[in-house]
Amino acid sequence: MSAQMDDALQTLIVESRELLQHMEEALLLLEQTPDDAEAVNAIFRAAHTIKGSAGLFSLDHVVAFTHVAESVLDRVRDHRLGMSPALGSLLLEVCDHLGQLIDGVAAGQAPDDALSGRSDAIAARLQTYLEAPSAAPAEPDFSDVDWPDGNDIAHPSAAPVRGNDSVTSGMWHISLRSGPNLLRDGMDPLSILRYLGTFGQIVNLELILGDIPPLSVIDPESCYIGYELSFASETDQASIDGAFDFVREDSVVRLIPPYGPIADYRALFADMPEDSLLLGRMLVRCGSLTEEELAQALETQGRMGPDNGGGSPAPLLGEVLVAQQLVDKPLVDAALERQQQVKATAAGEATLIRVDANKLDQLINLVGELIIAGAGAQLVARRLKVPDLVESTSVLARLVEDVRDSALTLRMVQIGATFNRFRRVVRDVAAELGKDIQLDIQGGETELDKTVVEKIGDPLTHIVRNALDHGIEPADVRLARGKPQQGRLSLNAHHESGSIVIEVSDDGGGLRKERILQKAVERGLVSEGQVLSDKEIFGLIFEPGFSTATQVSNLSGRGVGMDVVKRNILALRGTVDLDSVEGQGTTVRLRLPLTLAIIDGFLIGAGNASYVVPLEQVLECIELPEEDKPEQGASYLNLRGEVLPFVRLRDLFDIPGEAPRRENVVVVQYAGERAGLVVDQLFGEFQTVIKPLGKVFSHIRCIGGSTILGSGEVALILDVPGLVRQVTERQPVSRHLPSTLSPV
Repeated sequence: MSAQMDDALQTLIVESRELLQHMEEALLLLEQTPDDAEAVNAIFRAAHTIKGSAGLFSLDHVVAFTHVAESVLDRVRDHRLGMSPALGSLLLEVCDHLGQLIDGVAAGQAPDDALSGRSDAIAARLQTYLEAPSAAPAEPDFSDVDWPDGNDIAHPSAAPVRGNDSVTSGMWHISLRSGPNLLRDGMDPLSILRYLGTFGQIVNLELILGDIPPLSVIDPESCYIGYELSFASETDQASIDGAFDFVREDSVVRLIPPYGPIADYRALFADMPEDSLLLGRMLVRCGSLTEEELAQALETQGRMGPDNGGGSPAPLLGEVLVAQQLVDKPLVDAALERQQQVKATAAGEATLIRVDANKLDQLINLVGELIIAGAGAQLVARRLKVPDLVESTSVLARLVEDVRDSALTLRMVQIGATFNRFRRVVRDVAAELGKDIQLDIQGGETELDKTVVEKIGDPLTHIVRNALDHGIEPADVRLARGKPQQGRLSLNAHHESGSIVIEVSDDGGGLRKERILQKAVERGLVSEGQVLSDKEIFGLIFEPGFSTATQVSNLSGRGVGMDVVKRNILALRGTVDLDSVEGQGTTVRLRLPLTLAIIDGFLIGAGNASYVVPLEQVLECIELPEEDKPEQGASYLNLRGEVLPFVRLRDLFDIPGEAPRRENVVVVQYAGERAGLVVDQLFGEFQTVIKPLGKVFSHIRCIGGSTILGSGEVALILDVPGLVRQVTERQPVSRHLPSTLSPV
């Protein structure tokens, strides 16, 4: 496979996964609103797109499987098949299986016997819906309609009004988009029209020309045409449908009955080419208007304009059509709605491009190197004390900062897509447990670094599954406690002090502190009679292997979930907290940095070593009062009437040498808790490129990474959440670093 084809295949894989995600979301929406026609159309379009794209690469196993699902969806779309809970569950299985097929394509593997067998099994279950009798719409009665002969058939504007949910057209509307192989398969598009003429009359026909290539490269055996036609007939739908039996597999056929619902016409508008979505052309193509009536309406519109003596602007075409009773107002509104959607899509596409994530990562790395090089240039300029050079490097620093901010913005993504994936998790787990649970999502528009988004999926899954299994009670227990039968699980995200806070809350039974303490004593984590705060008790949940579950299920109970959550969150330089009220519910709160790449830092010094504190966590800097200078360890000072615990970096990292006479306190804050860091020197703001320490140093507490200064020296990035936790909770301090990191 050529490089160009390989790139196209990768695009297909990415887009197919996105379409499957949209399909899943739409299917879950249909469970709440089974009559949502737009959701049905979205599912059908996604399946059709996947099938068509797979056909371009001869992925026959994907095409064959998707075709069966598409046929079922087509029946649902045409109201010949109702959307039931059983069908919804089956279509969700279709999504899952299509995902597996796409994963196999991505891995370059042909489907094995097990996968093929599952395809056949699901296809057989889908086939039962195709073999079931259709719920065909009622056949219209044309006995009182006097149809003229020839091509002078009048527009059926006199048909009875059926309300805002249907149109007044008493004719069938047929839409055909021929497949490229229609001629090769021995079919003639004109023969279909001739066959229709044997049991009805074609009132209006609009030819649709596809993307016809230049004559020099055109394939004479390929079919590029389609049509929209209005058809007057007293025959049933099955007979009309039968005219397209031999072309349906390779073509797209849409059939709308007389007095059809407006939703069907909306779907028809949605599938029309976007290059000719003028209101009049749209209505002609859907059979609601003839060419003659359109010309008449345009002439009327022109006569009423200011160019012909009119005192006011010409009315809109839609207003003229409705006033003349040529088209129903709901149909005009649907066409105008489609126009607005196309305009909005075009505006969005004009500003959006798809970029490989690896290219973004490379850009961020280059920006990081640029920041380091710029800091070095500034250092040289200050040392040489050349005014012009200092000014130039200052301007360069500002530009580099702007480039940094723009580059980081490219990596910011909304967390809503991650949250929406849990709709399926909640649905399936709740069904497995026999519980009725509603998922609420808030703050989906909150943005954070894509790297963080990619790494929080697993921790969130553990938390959500625990809440569903252990947190929310069964329906009978909830009713006995005076709660609603339906439990609620909430996912919420918001920004706070330069971090993102993700909350997972439930209205379940909460945590039993006595049970947690008892289990901790049994495991030797807590001594008998030891007094712990609520926060410390709840923190025991995150100990490895800790579980209060009385029985192990396939969901939880083995004690291997919450410790993984804490470990993964700490690896992202974040924190995890848990609040619970027995009988009312539990909230797990994750605090994460917005980015893991480049941050604004505050450079400080202790001894001969330099350290960086994230700037958004720095509140202020003060001089350490003489009376508050202890010999070692943590202590407290009076900060404008408030007790501020602090720790000296010299004591924390066992830095040798005498402390200077004048010391400073950097006041930091995280998650509402304040602490002070006593340092020797304050160097000011510093753009910090975060470098990981590596696995060898992953156990070191209070250090979150490293960075390179303009001089080429290495500075350690302080882990403020860990420092605040150690200082405020008076935990034992790790006093030694490996010799390779010990300051000189």
